[in-house]
Amino acid sequence: MMALQVAGGCLPLLPSRRAAAVRPPRASAAAAVEEDGKVRLGGSDVAVTKLGIGAWSWGDTTYWNEFQWDDRKMKAAKGAFDASVDCGITFFDTAEVYGAGISGAINSESLLGRFIKERQQKEQVEVATATKFAALPWRLGRGSVISALKDSLSRLGVSSVELYQLHWPGIWGNEGYLDGLGDAYEQGLVKAVGVSNYSEKRLRNAYERLKKRGVPLASNQVNYSLIYRNPEENGVKAACDELGVTLIAYSPIAQGVLTGKYTPDKPPTGPRGRIYTPEFLTKVLQPLINRIKEIGGSYEKTPTQVVLNWLICQGNVVPIPGAKNAEQAREFAGALGWNLTDQEVEELRSMAREIKPVIGFPVEKL
Repeated sequence: MMALQVAGGCLPLLPSRRAAAVRPPRASAAAAVEEDGKVRLGGSDVAVTKLGIGAWSWGDTTYWNEFQWDDRKMKAAKGAFDASVDCGITFFDTAEVYGAGISGAINSESLLGRFIKERQQKEQVEVATATKFAALPWRLGRGSVISALKDSLSRLGVSSVELYQLHWPGIWGNEGYLDGLGDAYEQGLVKAVGVSNYSEKRLRNAYERLKKRGVPLASNQVNYSLIYRNPEENGVKAACDELGVTLIAYSPIAQGVLTGKYTPDKPPTGPRGRIYTPEFLTKVLQPLINRIKEIGGSYEKTPTQVVLNWLICQGNVVPIPGAKNAEQAREFAGALGWNLTDQEVEELRSMAREIKPVIGFPVEKL
């Protein structure tokens, strides 16, 4: 049973008084819903909670955390993990490039592994872990995938992970990387394999190459939110539905901009401040945020919970917002257990069409 945020933690979440909306029909091949409310990743045997937690910010000092990492932020990240589990969210996404050595003070995988171990010392908890292979230019062939995966497993302190993904397409071709994913699956080092930032064409090619080996492509993780709907426009979402590949949505609250906490007088800091400027917040985003708040008020939900629920209502989508502390994690849990109406889903999409995407990933168009 899902949980609801309260002052002291989480309570069982009962259906909202207005939560009788029906989700849009899913394609026949889309991910199946398990009896316990989880969803199966594509055609794999891995079932995860309908919403996961992204761990990009854990240990990072180049984009998040005001360029510094300390014990206070470490404890906050641990609080985010524990609160997520307390609220029934047990799917966590990380990557080898998050944190130390590449982009921070300590590797995100190491932190996640530590948090899981500490939690399991207190109670038996089933956590689904996803991590990613960095397609760096000097990494060639299938062997590089297995080597990197074993390093990730060591940092996580596990013998296998539920989902291993190619973080982005390789410059020199992806056949070897895809073969490496197949090898990892057949060796039992991973329970499911996926890709990330793959265009429709690349997605279909990956699906077919793995299918020849009897390996299901479980997921494609892409940037997807109410104000960044490129997956709907470039064919990725439709292809995922057709092929039965789960779309995992990163940046589902547009790196915090859709939470409603930023205003023209209080814009985001750091790199995000250069993207979401006061002018953008005033002229472009504010009308949409106002309507999100109005809709949320009728459900007693926050803007964050509304926009996450909007994604879930698309079907075959698992959002993975990043949680830096327990408060954020508990709020994310409130996006589950209810649905916007079809009319509200389409109204928000219509309003958001006036907003042109301001941030993306270069390889999406390749």
